[in-house]
Amino acid sequence: MTDKTVLISQQGAVRILTNSNPGARNAITPTLYAELSAALADAQNDPEVGAIVFTGAGDFFCSGGDLNLLAKRRELPASERREKLEGLHDLIRAIRDCGKPVIAAVEGGAAGAGLSMALACDMLVSASDAFYTVAYVKVGLTPDGGATAFLSEFVSRQVLTEMCLTGDRMPAERLHALGAVNRLTDKGTALAEAIALAAKVADGPQRASARIKTLCRQAHRATLEEQLDAEAVYMVESQADAEAAEGIGAFLGKRKADFVALRHNKQDAP
Repeated sequence: MTDKTVLISQQGAVRILTNSNPGARNAITPTLYAELSAALADAQNDPEVGAIVFTGAGDFFCSGGDLNLLAKRRELPASERREKLEGLHDLIRAIRDCGKPVIAAVEGGAAGAGLSMALACDMLVSASDAFYTVAYVKVGLTPDGGATAFLSEFVSRQVLTEMCLTGDRMPAERLHALGAVNRLTDKGTALAEAIALAAKVADGPQRASARIKTLCRQAHRATLEEQLDAEAVYMVESQADAEAAEGIGAFLGKRKADFVALRHNKQDAP
């Protein structure tokens, strides 16, 4: 038995992080923020990890915040309520800023802050019968965890407003059509598909991948000039990197690039 909220496992170069509170549909616990942030940092610093999959135990991704805990926060001063909320926001930043690709695997559904965590990931694999909801309005609350920011990247203001004011469920099929979901899978297979996708990117050049992740994350809100400048900075850095030497050399030599061996050689070097 374990009292850990975040279960950690490894499949090849893919680190799997599981939010384990299945009795409450993986509702957020007080320990999730610190445990998941630490697990992400550990995965980022581990050269054996090329990509990360984040999922929920059982048949549901995350039902959001624990309303029993949120009800008690009414008694706290505003400054303390803000401090506790920043725990969630720091976790969202940790997911977003992780240098390695983070892929969400969603079964069942993602509600409230669960939706925010899923959308904070770099890619999203979802069971076709899953749903997504910004449910805050139903209990007299407003969205947090970056929900409105993430949703605004792929839905119109009108659709965003409808989702937030009604709290209605949006099926995975619609989010897939809107571009928020990368892969739709049969029920019960989201984790396996997410691991396969993660494995595909895990053997790539890690430093280049981290730069690509940053470029993609900021592209929707940057001006063309800002993005051109960022691309120039990263291209100049990448050209001098051993990863580029390996990748270009492999292409010209008509062989497959071995970025994993490159990482191990660097790690073993005196």
